[in-house]
Amino acid sequence: MLMRGLLLLFVIGSSFATFANEHEEGEEEKFNAAEYAVHHALDAHEFHFTDDIVIPLPVILWTDKGIVTFMSSAFQHDDKGEFVVEKDGMKFVKFHEKIYLLEDGADALVLNEEHHVENASEVLLDFSLTKNVVTMFLVMFLMLLVFLKSAKFYKRETQIAPRGIAGWTEPIILFIKELASDNIEGDKYKKFLPYLLTVFFFILFGNLLGLLPILSNPNMTGSISITLMLAMFTFVIQMMSTKKTYWLHIFDPLGDSMSWGAKIPLYIILLPIEVLGIFIKPAALMIRLFANITAGHIIVVSLIAIIFVNQSAWWSGLSVPMTLFISGLELLVAFLQAYIFTMLSALFIGSAVESAHE
Repeated sequence: MLMRGLLLLFVIGSSFATFANEHEEGEEEKFNAAEYAVHHALDAHEFHFTDDIVIPLPVILWTDKGIVTFMSSAFQHDDKGEFVVEKDGMKFVKFHEKIYLLEDGADALVLNEEHHVENASEVLLDFSLTKNVVTMFLVMFLMLLVFLKSAKFYKRETQIAPRGIAGWTEPIILFIKELASDNIEGDKYKKFLPYLLTVFFFILFGNLLGLLPILSNPNMTGSISITLMLAMFTFVIQMMSTKKTYWLHIFDPLGDSMSWGAKIPLYIILLPIEVLGIFIKPAALMIRLFANITAGHIIVVSLIAIIFVNQSAWWSGLSVPMTLFISGLELLVAFLQAYIFTMLSALFIGSAVESAHE
């Protein structure tokens, strides 16, 4: 926690110095806290710490003329403050962290009254290694390191009490195992335990890395595309594991409790709800994780923005302690959201594999 506080103060100091220098040079542009907070929560094509410390990442685009690659540092500001790159006879513009291909003959981006792009189109496919993608590879590396080190310990040691990384992972693995067995009947949970463990540690590590200012606070688990894919994995596993009982609960929720004459009017209401529930459940998984993690990032940045909105370092006496407090809560949220996603996934899968009961 102390290390996070020191890193946070370093980032604040660097950012404030940059803002102060710009102000002294005569720039009168007012700091837009809302725009900056939302921009911080979005994915990016580089790791941006200060105006002087930026780590570029590879940009890989698929266009009508084939694959185009260059480093994100190739983007330069033109007179209008737009990002323009000329490559292989094409002009690319980065606007709100999206890369557009300018139309032939166009030299600058044109926006309409609604602030939408008029003279450019998004590239066919963007395979760029963005900040979230790099963070995802880092999470994968950490998971391999943790699990391989833990497995190596149990192969080598004979004592009961775990040590090192195994001492940290064993309680969590046993906890997830208990969670899975409580929501998935019998021994069926063993089939799905590897997935539940993977999704728990993936979300947990992603959440924890998002709390590190030294990594420019990547918002991997706050990306709607990441949470969508996680929810889709749970949904596909659930659908592929369904039993007859699951579909009977969907299309005949009342069972034999009453005659068909009495059930038909109720089914007009119940059936659409039950069918929609199949798709609402993964959607809830996606939105819950995305909203909670993104909200935490925006709150932290908004508190720091108080200093720049008021253009006084004295406000750090209020914003920094509040930010550290929220950061402490975010540490709890990192574990809580990983647990909730895993628990609900186990619950949904458990309902799909449940056997018929009299």
